[in-house]
Amino acid sequence: MTKQSNLKNYWIRHWALYAMLILPLAYFFIFSYIPLVNVLMAWSPNNVILSVWETDWIGWANFERAFQLQPFRDAVRNTLMFSFLDLALGFPAPIILALLLNELKMPRFKKVTQTISYMPFFLSWIIVGGMAVTLFSGTVGTVNNIITNMGGEAFPFLTNPTSWTFMNVFIAIWRTVGWNTIIYLAAITAINPELYEAADIDGASRLRKIWHVTLPGLRPVIVILLVLTLGGIMGADLARFIALDNNLVRNVSEVIPTFVWRWGIQSMNFSLATAVGIFQSVIGMVLLLTSNWLVKKLGGNGFW
Repeated sequence: MTKQSNLKNYWIRHWALYAMLILPLAYFFIFSYIPLVNVLMAWSPNNVILSVWETDWIGWANFERAFQLQPFRDAVRNTLMFSFLDLALGFPAPIILALLLNELKMPRFKKVTQTISYMPFFLSWIIVGGMAVTLFSGTVGTVNNIITNMGGEAFPFLTNPTSWTFMNVFIAIWRTVGWNTIIYLAAITAINPELYEAADIDGASRLRKIWHVTLPGLRPVIVILLVLTLGGIMGADLARFIALDNNLVRNVSEVIPTFVWRWGIQSMNFSLATAVGIFQSVIGMVLLLTSNWLVKKLGGNGFW
């Protein structure tokens, strides 16, 4: 009787909170769980969603066909290449920027710098792509106009596959580094100030305090974000590659999301695109679980 009474009182007090969950749960159920039925198209010869239940199953034929396509193999290669470049160049960038901002002694200049650094994040990739063409185009680009006016030769920033690859990575870093820095700056504020005072008493320099106080304090956040980054190695931002893409660099610009878009949406080959999407999701889940397990084995806390 006491348990029933406590449960009844609990619902009387908190029913409004549970009522607020109805719409979010309905949203995820309708738009996230019901569409999962359509993954069956990966084992179906049909490209029509409504006919997926009225077909003869073809097993793993769509997966085999995907691996036989050279564009898909190129997409996997390019996805891994950009993921490792983003990890090697892009992952440390916000950490370094957060450390530099934390060392600034003028609060007003620090706030202005931080605001300017994360403003590009609010620009869509279409705008960023237009800015890149305006600045780095081989014929009318501002940068190449300056180079040619100074007596040099125009450089193919956006038409040479190698230069386009690094331009893509650096533009992505420029767009996101300031926004990602917010997480690390918030973690720095949680570090006990007494640790810095103790380091000052011991005569530690600013670099020593960064190495022995700030970075160890950032370690849990770095580990969590690193695990999430490793789990997304097989993924890529579709808008990023569509906005900066052109036919002259298609051999390096084709990644898995653009492959799915071209073959699934443009070519109406939904079965093949679904198979590729399942492959990408499974590999991403395996990488996430593996990286989390490895971090815990090395003494970290991991993501869970």
